[in-house]
Amino acid sequence: MNIKFVIPPSSFLLDERVFMSLGILRVAAYARLLGYQVSVLDLSGISDYRSAFCEALQSVNSADTVVAFTATTPQLPSAVNLLNLAYQSGFRTILGGPHVTLTVSAANRGVRRAKEHLNLFRRWPVVLVSGDGEMAIDAAVKQSGSFSIINVDDVANPAFLSADQLNSFPLPARDLVDFKSYRYMIDGQPSTSLIGQLGCPMSCNFCSGRQSPTFRRIRLRSTESVLAEIRHLVEQYHVGGIMFYDDELNINKSFGDLLGAIIQYKNDSSLDLVFRGFIKSELFTDEQACLMAEAGFKWILSGFESGSERILDNIKKRATTKDNTRC
Repeated sequence: MNIKFVIPPSSFLLDERVFMSLGILRVAAYARLLGYQVSVLDLSGISDYRSAFCEALQSVNSADTVVAFTATTPQLPSAVNLLNLAYQSGFRTILGGPHVTLTVSAANRGVRRAKEHLNLFRRWPVVLVSGDGEMAIDAAVKQSGSFSIINVDDVANPAFLSADQLNSFPLPARDLVDFKSYRYMIDGQPSTSLIGQLGCPMSCNFCSGRQSPTFRRIRLRSTESVLAEIRHLVEQYHVGGIMFYDDELNINKSFGDLLGAIIQYKNDSSLDLVFRGFIKSELFTDEQACLMAEAGFKWILSGFESGSERILDNIKKRATTKDNTRC
């Protein structure tokens, strides 16, 4: 059985070839581990994406191929467009990603608008995957051909990823996309992104994922696992910089250990790696600042959100204006 994973275009971005979509590449890597024949059609930055998609479908057999899409909310119009083309060509389809996850989460809480939105998908025999897609992909393929919802956005679901699974599963299948076509620099060094943790336990009430376990339940990869991916990216793709796309690196109580391991790796390898990442201001310490500087962090980002103490309190940011100023 073949699975063709599809990354829709992101026309709302100034440059679509900056960071590759690691979520679907993780699912592709796990599907390959299960024995599926997998490929990725990356439509990022493709203006005539419909023609590119139709051309790609002509090279595969609809009888033994499932087409699996990911989509954020801004990507949804193009994803639905492509899903309809796949359906018209006789392919079975799967749709997952942040938009489906948050919509199913809201519908399960009784949000009327979310329920109405989900009903729109019933016009196609598509399998919707809400939450972590790695361990759900096998069931999704087997259920494809009729409309169904696989809800992994539930910690009781065995397919909800644990930290142990994050450490043991294969790295994102970056080899299935044109890595060199992605252009991102940190201080002049060719760089790429890495995700070392899933979820954010904070309760900021403007966050779209605050009521979804997928986005709320933190799951941390080990220092050894993250360092192995850094080493892989350096040796396989010759990058000189890493953007950590984690929700606040210093939420991780082992952050100091990770920084120490990076420093040791750089010293042992005589590498001048550079890094960029997000931090939470009220958790930022002098020790973290010194270690991050020594590790090679050239940029850090922190969401101050507001200079008003009242607004910070109302949005449950936890950080104060004093925390932000000190940071």
